[in-house]
Amino acid sequence: MVRLDSVLNSWKTVREDTAQAVEDFSAHELDYKPTADLLSFGETARHILEAGHALAGLLLDGVDNMATPQFRQMLGKYTAEIPKTDGAGALARELRSRLDADAARLAQKSADFYAGEITRFDGQRVTRLEMLQMIKEHELTHRSQLFMYLRLKGIVPSTTRRRLAKANA
Repeated sequence: MVRLDSVLNSWKTVREDTAQAVEDFSAHELDYKPTADLLSFGETARHILEAGHALAGLLLDGVDNMATPQFRQMLGKYTAEIPKTDGAGALARELRSRLDADAARLAQKSADFYAGEITRFDGQRVTRLEMLQMIKEHELTHRSQLFMYLRLKGIVPSTTRRRLAKANA
């Protein structure tokens, strides 16, 4: 059985590594992209921030059907709440603080709330807890992109640094 506190704590760990990746990349331009058809490092980090907050906001507001033509408009309500972030430091701070605030609100919801089913944007029926897990998995996917960009610049991601430090201890 997956528990809410486990999902939220895991997401906080993922987000900390995302924010750390942004800080680690700060010596480079956030508009870096390895090829022209990809999002830049900064655009990817900003997408993580906006998508996580917007999807969590939809859950918190009790939206039970995300498979509507108005889905993008619905997301816009939440992304408009996020201030402009100039530079890596501001973006990393916003990544951390936004998830802290969202996680606190998500933690207040009942088990019955999370057991309730919704229709995801792809039409699939899932529980709200499954949707929350999907939001975290979405971030993991894009965090991997950030880590690849770090490696292309010769920077070792924080997860690898921790693993190596533990192995050398």
